[in-house]
Amino acid sequence: MDHYDLILRNGVVIADGRCRADVGCIGGKIAAIGDLRTASGAQVIDCTNLTVLPGLIDPHVHLRDPGDPRVETFLGGTRGAVLGGITTLFDMPNTAEPVTSRDRLERKIELMSGQIWCDVGLYLAATKTNSVELGTLEQQENVCAIKVFLGSAKGELLVDDDASVETIMRDGARRICFHSEDETRLQERKKLFLAGGPHRLHADWHDVECAFLGTRRLAALARRTGRPIHILHVSTAEELSYLQDFRDLVTTELLVNHLTHFGPDIYDTHGGFAVMNPPIRDRRHYDAAWAAVRDGMVDCIGSDHAPHSREAKERPWPETAAGLTGVQTLVPVMLNHVSEGRLSLERMVQLMAEGPARVYGLANKGRIAIGYDADFTVVDPDRRRTIEQDWIASPCGWTPFDGYECTGWPAMTVIRGQIVMREDEVLGSPSGRPAGFSTAGLS
Repeated sequence: MDHYDLILRNGVVIADGRCRADVGCIGGKIAAIGDLRTASGAQVIDCTNLTVLPGLIDPHVHLRDPGDPRVETFLGGTRGAVLGGITTLFDMPNTAEPVTSRDRLERKIELMSGQIWCDVGLYLAATKTNSVELGTLEQQENVCAIKVFLGSAKGELLVDDDASVETIMRDGARRICFHSEDETRLQERKKLFLAGGPHRLHADWHDVECAFLGTRRLAALARRTGRPIHILHVSTAEELSYLQDFRDLVTTELLVNHLTHFGPDIYDTHGGFAVMNPPIRDRRHYDAAWAAVRDGMVDCIGSDHAPHSREAKERPWPETAAGLTGVQTLVPVMLNHVSEGRLSLERMVQLMAEGPARVYGLANKGRIAIGYDADFTVVDPDRRRTIEQDWIASPCGWTPFDGYECTGWPAMTVIRGQIVMREDEVLGSPSGRPAGFSTAGLS
């Protein structure tokens, strides 16, 4: 009789299609998929009426650590991730000590030890002065990508001129990620607005052309250098249409916020708790985002989890802090979109497991397949539940999805064969690891 460390029994499994099957795990890896009724297991979980997904990935998270522990921490953010069904996340580099060098990368990995509930990949930030190191730094095992802020950044993290961006693109081979807004236009437009205006003006300040101009510049540089790029949080219909001609070099990410809310309504109901960069736009861009999901133009969906204190979110516009929480609510909200027919569960898995693993070169994750890490997001597709503020694990304690009614909810989070969350209870101790990535050039 075969024996496994863990058997997930009789669930609907999303693995190169959809089937009812058992999944057996040994040593943190997937060892068998099929009929395991005659097998034994140290731990056997009945998944009848549940759906077993590959461990879902949030490729765009700001854990803010090191920073202000009253707002976010490794411990709080990753606890929220596993409560929400996320098994791996990629953490952005714009922390109190920006991750711009090998020494800072190593310090951040040390800080994470014993503090993360899920696996975590790390971005490195490009600057105008560290480009000669990037080709080497991107090869570090736990680096998911180099991140470049073309706009909406301060100090050394702002890289806003084409010459510097091209230099960065020519030092390295792996796909490089961009915040695509044109900083010059942003600063010019800021002068047009008076303090204390309505929050809906945020979408006028960070207008469509700010994003589209940045993306046109980046696509041209990608074509000139041959460097593959990934444009984060694409927010406009214009960008999505334009990038159809650059699919050989450019991959794209959408945010759950741009797929769920639209202006001006969201600003009237949420005020500063709807302010983010790039902004939530009007219904035309929302519709274009969903069309792009259906047409295969989108590679990844993320949360851009970027917590701030309530005080910072409640400041008068335009001093309102830009950024929303989201790592814990990403899976429930996307499951609700599945329930309401906007995409299939299989397409959700492509965008939230297979896509991030492919774009970033995440090793041994993103699929339910023999030899892959035994990472699973087990969901109840029929469970109805309302997202509430007191469910949020991040120290800031708020969510823009408060009161959002979901059909579909994460029931269990499994990481490398260990059950870390079951029915809203986080189990064991923080045993997440730095995620590993391929160091080859990516397609």
